[in-house]
Amino acid sequence: MNGSGWTVDADGVPQGRWRECLEAAIAAPSVHNTQPWRFRVHGTTVDVLADHGRRLDVLDPTGRELLISVGAAAFNLRVAMLARGHVPMQHLLPDANEPDLAARITVGPPTRPPVTAVMLAQAIPRRHTNRQPFSGISVPAEALADLCAAAETEQARLVVLDPVARNAVLDVVRIAEHRRRHQPAYWRELSDWTRPGAGRRDGVPPEAFGPWDALETVPIRDFSFVRPARRRGPAPFEHAPTIAVLYTPGDSPYEWLRGGQALERVLLTATVRGLASTLMTQPVEVPDLRALLQDPAGGYAAQAVLRFGYGPPSAPAPRRSLDDVLVHAGRGSKVPD
Repeated sequence: MNGSGWTVDADGVPQGRWRECLEAAIAAPSVHNTQPWRFRVHGTTVDVLADHGRRLDVLDPTGRELLISVGAAAFNLRVAMLARGHVPMQHLLPDANEPDLAARITVGPPTRPPVTAVMLAQAIPRRHTNRQPFSGISVPAEALADLCAAAETEQARLVVLDPVARNAVLDVVRIAEHRRRHQPAYWRELSDWTRPGAGRRDGVPPEAFGPWDALETVPIRDFSFVRPARRRGPAPFEHAPTIAVLYTPGDSPYEWLRGGQALERVLLTATVRGLASTLMTQPVEVPDLRALLQDPAGGYAAQAVLRFGYGPPSAPAPRRSLDDVLVHAGRGSKVPD
């Protein structure tokens, strides 16, 4: 089937521009690199499906972080389409009878690719979570303003914290990290997603763990906790990290998907600006600690804590192949377990 270069073969396998855009989608960030998405292409439309078999039972019992991850993948699809000269037409949660269907995105009318879309699309393969120490160079105010504008474009809010608020939020991150160390179920889940294996294409590999901040100024999640042979060595981190909190206007599955799209736009904008970024999701995974980050006056819900700065290159996390995440339209709509 053909729609201005958007093609699928006789078996329903996407080709050409579709394949390029779907490769961009699977480069999105996801909690523990679980990659909880599937894609079903029919004609000039792609269904983005949530793969609930990859949900983290301990960290993410409600599926909030799963849908944030799926939303990030949907954003990459949108930006890749737009950069290739077509308006993406998106409908979130389009069918109540198919709960796994998170988004339906259709190739819309041709358009001249906006410069911003092209820059964001080019940043997709360069965006990697960076758990290394950052330099002490301050992030310029204009770069932070760009990050906030990126969140607002996707109907979210990014709040860059002043030193007092930053220190308070980092304290909450530390509390969350220390609490998890006393939960055997967390150890087992962490072990599942950090276990090395020949040819493994998901999870967090040892080279992405990052070192340990001996002063605990920057409490990076300890992925080596259950891997004694991979214990992190100490390294000096920046003394005054740049920390921000991403908020959405509500806290429903719809808002989680929107939040994931806002998150990815912010992360890609940071990459365009030459900034490294770290997701510090520990406190938003613990209900009573997440409540400390909420904005009750504005009704906004905290979805992510982020760190920005200038850091060394970080290793890309592995990705499953596109063939691993395709659901053929002619084979039913149920996402396989």
